[in-house]
Amino acid sequence: MGLLMIILFVLSIVLIVVATSVYNIHPFIALIFASLLVGLGASALGQFNVMEVESVIREGFGGILAYIGIVIVLGTIIGVFLEKSGAALRIADTLIKAAGPKRPEVAMSIIGWFVSIPVFCDSGYIILSSLRKSVTKKTHVSAVMMVVALSTGLYASHNLVPPTPGPIAAAANLGLENSLGLVILIGLVVSVFPMTAGILWARYIGKKVQIPEDIENEEAMLLDLETEEGSISSKYGELPPPFWSFSPILVPIFLMGMGTIAALAAGTGEGSILLNLMMFLGKPLIAILIGFLFALKLAPRLDEEVLMLWIGQGVKIAGPFILITGAGGAFGAIIKATSISTILGTAMSGWSLGILVPFFIAAALKTAQGSSTTALVTTSAIVAPLLASFGLDSQMGAILTVMSIGAGAMVVTHANDSYFWVVTQFAGMDVKTSYKTLTMATLIQGLATIFAVVVLALILL
Repeated sequence: MGLLMIILFVLSIVLIVVATSVYNIHPFIALIFASLLVGLGASALGQFNVMEVESVIREGFGGILAYIGIVIVLGTIIGVFLEKSGAALRIADTLIKAAGPKRPEVAMSIIGWFVSIPVFCDSGYIILSSLRKSVTKKTHVSAVMMVVALSTGLYASHNLVPPTPGPIAAAANLGLENSLGLVILIGLVVSVFPMTAGILWARYIGKKVQIPEDIENEEAMLLDLETEEGSISSKYGELPPPFWSFSPILVPIFLMGMGTIAALAAGTGEGSILLNLMMFLGKPLIAILIGFLFALKLAPRLDEEVLMLWIGQGVKIAGPFILITGAGGAFGAIIKATSISTILGTAMSGWSLGILVPFFIAAALKTAQGSSTTALVTTSAIVAPLLASFGLDSQMGAILTVMSIGAGAMVVTHANDSYFWVVTQFAGMDVKTSYKTLTMATLIQGLATIFAVVVLALILL
């Protein structure tokens, strides 16, 4: 029986990987059919009644979205407002001025890291591409270095810091929907390691490789940043002030952080009015909703275009991620309903891999099918029932598991990943150069991240 259940589990993983990477089937469908495969197989082996399969899948799908669905939508809408209002560019401009001209690659990486917290890394690179080119020309530095610095900065927070859909869905799958403030704080700390690794690789590879932009910059007249800003003004009008540009990101993070501190202060008892208020405002839904109200201030006017089209675009973008998240919840629920988690936990308890298991699973899924979000959601659904067996069933253990999964979801971006093509096309690189620069960078980032996670696990667990 145990061996048959393990074979059933492996077949479900193979189904997901083959369906998404070989046949390009949407992850939502792949996850639902994988859930059905596990459910029917388990019922045939006497695990539970076949009539329960449908209800387990349905309840798993709805259960995860009850906690996290609205948060994903609101976070995505905030990203659209930052993009369309020009606030993302204002953030970039502010950080460049703060960092100074001596280390433009550091400034560019930090810009990407910050912008990608609510904005998808694909969109973030497109938004910041013209600014990156302008700063490259003005500072006389390697275009390859700046491309890698920006792309890896975006990639670092995209895989580790909520409210990006992947990390937030992984946190929910692992039962951390009420601890997102702490997940964000740990994610911010851990993401510094892949960001730093990306900067160091950018400096190294920038000396080894040239792209057409490097040659053009050597021959062309230098353009002032103000000229670029003029073209930006014609597109966005007057950019929002720095405070309002940062607020939709920083306010929710601050509120969730304060909510986490208040919850720790209150403990298991009844908190004071102030602590209860802080915990209420720190709830992810409330904090992100307040962030959305700050995002409304970024719009030049609250007309039909903003209230319908901008918000509608955010809802449209969030739709696929909500479906994938729900399907991941269904897959996790069907696994929990069987003996698979017990069998795997017993089998792996002597491996001493612990925190590394989620990393390897996520890395395999990411490399095979290309989507970091799918790797994050699927891996978190797989390992959620196994946390106790790995000794990771504490709050901090679950948070570090999210970080381990995020590390695996970085390894590696290549031709089956849309982000790979966005960076390749906007940087004017050929595929061979992209593999040499970007793909290697994401491999190094993933390894740097899991190293940081292992060290934190040794200290905190």
